[in-house]
Amino acid sequence: MHEDWTLATRSVALGRPAHEPGAPVNPPLELSSTYVAGADPGYGRVGNRTWDALEQTLGGLEGGRCLAFASGMAAVAAALSLVPRGGVVVAPDGAYNTTLSLLEALAADGSVRELRRVDPADTDAVVAALPGADLVWLESPTNPLLEVADLSAIAAAAHDAGAIVVCDNTFATPIVQRPLELGVDVIVHSVTKYLAGHSDVVLGAVVTDRRELGERLHAHRTLHGAIPGPHETWLALRGMRTLALRVERATASAAELARRLGEHPSVSRVRYPGLGAIVSIEIAAGAEAADRVCRATRLWTHATSLGGVESLLERRRRHANEPVVVPEDLVRLSVGIEDVEDLWRDLDQALRSV
Repeated sequence: MHEDWTLATRSVALGRPAHEPGAPVNPPLELSSTYVAGADPGYGRVGNRTWDALEQTLGGLEGGRCLAFASGMAAVAAALSLVPRGGVVVAPDGAYNTTLSLLEALAADGSVRELRRVDPADTDAVVAALPGADLVWLESPTNPLLEVADLSAIAAAAHDAGAIVVCDNTFATPIVQRPLELGVDVIVHSVTKYLAGHSDVVLGAVVTDRRELGERLHAHRTLHGAIPGPHETWLALRGMRTLALRVERATASAAELARRLGEHPSVSRVRYPGLGAIVSIEIAAGAEAADRVCRATRLWTHATSLGGVESLLERRRRHANEPVVVPEDLVRLSVGIEDVEDLWRDLDQALRSV
């Protein structure tokens, strides 16, 4: 039935109890590790009805079977478990730094025989790296360079080469982009970010429309114990009810801020792909000035994360494991839902201060 609903409606309506007299509107928070024998889930590491509600909602938004995980990196690790030992992985040269750190660790211990780094926006380069690959890892837009990959073209070429395609859809969210419809096999989310939306939970998820991959991912979650807490899951689901509204508001503000920043004398470059609510800028006076901009804001919060209702900013190369392709003076802006004029005034005064 929900296939006829818009994504905004699905985010509100899915994962709720049946419309029966006296039924609660919201799913219950199920705090139990133990279940009476004779029916599923049987044990708290295998399943939980609070998980079910979130998984039904996100699965309905992305168009596949969803599994919730303890964190975004737990979901990343589960997706990378699909690579056979000694396999070959194609991955972006600029992407979420902890994902790339995990890939480098897998390559160092021999779990991944070869890690091929490519520019995901260069489709020809990605396709050229595919022969013999087992898995292609994509972000689109990438973090924090905001490069956009041709997901459908890369997925088709990867399948011809016999590779699985994984896409981290955290930045775009299913409101903006549904990678399964473009041929991607597995989607990864840091639910911590836009889906939960309030900077108060750590959670992850994978979504796939391939049954065999879903079973392998579920087995990985169960055997590795990478399970979410019911309370965090319930909070994330509550946050997802306003996902479409938050993404719409933040995206509109991001587009306006990107336009104004393109004319600001303190900014040498604006990176904004025309979708989503992340904007990256490069500060004309260099890295030290970029740090001062981050310290000079009063409304924007200098912090590591993104996708919450509040606006955040940080210079990404302050992290030791940030890819070297990220400019030293790049500041990533996660635009929240505050009034855009307040955001602009605060950002403008911080930029003018340097």
